Amino acid sequence: MQALQELGGSGSNDEINDKVIEILKISEDLLSVMHKNTNQTEFEYQMAWVRTMLKSQGLLENSKRGVWSISSTGNFSLVNVHMDKKLESEINQEVNEDENWKERVINVITEHLSPAAFERLIQRLLREKGFTQVEVKGRTGDGGIDGRGIARINGILSFHIIFQCKRYKGASKVGSKDIRDFRGAMVGRTDKGLFITTASFTRDAIAEANRDGAPTIDLMDGDKLADKLKELSLGLKVELKEIIKVDEDWFKNFEKTI
Repeated sequence: MQALQELGGSGSNDEINDKVIEILKISEDLLSVMHKNTNQTEFEYQMAWVRTMLKSQGLLENSKRGVWSISSTGNFSLVNVHMDKKLESEINQEVNEDENWKERVINVITEHLSPAAFERLIQRLLREKGFTQVEVKGRTGDGGIDGRGIARINGILSFHIIFQCKRYKGASKVGSKDIRDFRGAMVGRTDKGLFITTASFTRDAIAEANRDGAPTIDLMDGDKLADKLKELSLGLKVELKEIIKVDEDWFKNFEKTI
């Protein structure tokens, strides 16, 4: 709640996580601890749990674009940390369901797709997002460059982009050296780069990607990749489940005398 307040009342998952890390001064060693049942770190899993818990108490809201905001009743003093077992179980189930599908799709990509097939998947994803002239290098990758394309903004502005794809298994992370090497390959070709991985990035890698005075490199980790595939319905089908709730007060109205 404090993190969201300092962010102006709303923020994405990454913005909230970064602000919480800043407020609590969480060490890199703690941030690197992996959750035992998912591809996430323990910190990322716990943050997802807390957001869901606060949402269930009506203190947070989230949009379809993944932006969280403080609700009209978002008073920190109203947070109930002493939940009953039923509510805690429901929150655990919701968090696990949200993470399980992401873990499954990343496992399909890492276990069943070759590096070349992964590049073609990224090519399709970028085309679906409006990129044009998207090419993949395949085995002829040039100095870490796996492909290139043209991104268009509102059908008017456009800029060339170079991307790299890393299909990592397990708890491997993309480090700052990978970012520096990729930036070196960008020199003389473009000022805009996109680094896509099925894994995640170390904090040093994120800092390097946004280093002052150097061309910015946009990052897409496994979590964001899964979200984009879901958004574009690429290999993922969303089935809506009908939930029926009984309104007890409605029935009790019949007890009232006229």
